[in-house]
Amino acid sequence: MELTKEQQALLDGERGETMAKVMETLVRYGEIFGAEKMSPVTNEYGHLVLSFGLTFLGPVFDLYQKLIDEGCLAGQKFTCDPKPYDPKVPQSPIQKVAAKAIFGKQKRYEAQLKKLGILSDDSYTCTCYLDEIGNTPKPGDVLSWAESSAVVYANSVLGARCNRNSGIIELFGSVAGYVPCFGLLTDEGRKADWIVELKTETLPDAQLLGSAIGMKVMEDVPYIKGLDRFLGSELTDGVKTYLKDFGAATASNGAVGLYHVENLTPEAKEQGEALIREHAKVYVIDEAELQRVKDSYPCIWKDPEAKPQLCFLGCPHMTLEQLKDWTDKVEAGLRDAGNEKVLIPTVFTASVPVIRAFNETPYAERLKRTGVVVSYICPLMYMDNPLCKTMNVITSSNKLRTYTSSRYYSNEEILQKITKEGK
Repeated sequence: MELTKEQQALLDGERGETMAKVMETLVRYGEIFGAEKMSPVTNEYGHLVLSFGLTFLGPVFDLYQKLIDEGCLAGQKFTCDPKPYDPKVPQSPIQKVAAKAIFGKQKRYEAQLKKLGILSDDSYTCTCYLDEIGNTPKPGDVLSWAESSAVVYANSVLGARCNRNSGIIELFGSVAGYVPCFGLLTDEGRKADWIVELKTETLPDAQLLGSAIGMKVMEDVPYIKGLDRFLGSELTDGVKTYLKDFGAATASNGAVGLYHVENLTPEAKEQGEALIREHAKVYVIDEAELQRVKDSYPCIWKDPEAKPQLCFLGCPHMTLEQLKDWTDKVEAGLRDAGNEKVLIPTVFTASVPVIRAFNETPYAERLKRTGVVVSYICPLMYMDNPLCKTMNVITSSNKLRTYTSSRYYSNEEILQKITKEGK
């Protein structure tokens, strides 16, 4: 790899042994993927995926302390994924005890994040790019992020450039100020390997469509035709919310780090079909294909006929408009069924700044009356508790379904179950 004088100086130990090891790690990481140079990180803020103080992650906390002690702090402030625990979320007493033991290093870890440069105590969310949080990259910005749903959104919807980095690697990029230039940081790496032809009669469920595409193309880049028939050609708040959930499913059910939507996403509007590689594969999606994908999801509950014990919505975290829209939907569903409160314990998750904005609206008190809990928690981390993963949890998040024992239902099915059926 060809390094600049400044980069070579870091590698040679100009800023100490620890910084040299950080730089060496980034160089080796890049060389594995054929990077020929390093790119400066240009976004104002970074984003870390590791937000949980798991007791058995001692070596990670020791590494972070080494960075702090040696003054190898992030050159940029950063946001971080959601916290793993919230006492407001329904749990039995023994589940709460287990959670506190599992995440026994949480306070120590959050103290380390403050010293390393976390933006604020409210900066824990997987949707760091929302206006309320303020970590919104500009087109062309080079990022050092992890969190698959944030990376795919930044690349696709915002036109920034970031690879699917792992935890710790993304922190090293922020500390050094450089990331290896390969893959989605390059023009060639952002070209589409697949043409996805959407031939449905109506707008598909975002999570289901993302799942279908992710499982088909895996880590490749898809160019999606036909979705603009329903979404239009402007990135309105509603469209961006759809793409948030869609992208999270492509990234978790597959390994997509970038997608292009014809006539809609920035690079597709600018470059059109010039983004498509020669001999790109074609994947046609209609209603039958979406149903096939949905029917393929396994149910790993011990008793598939059991009554749901908990419902999670908000993986990735919900937007302010989603919280408002779901308040209207839950109220209407309960009213139609003659019920006052949800029939299944239900948790909507969002970032603290979004929840704060929501609480300033009349919707917050209305939602509270329905029995729905609003929390900043990471649902995935909740389900990592061994005493919680055996629970019968339902969700409309294909990311949560993929990584846990949760069972997927569409938004319409979820609404039916929590307001009318309870089963």
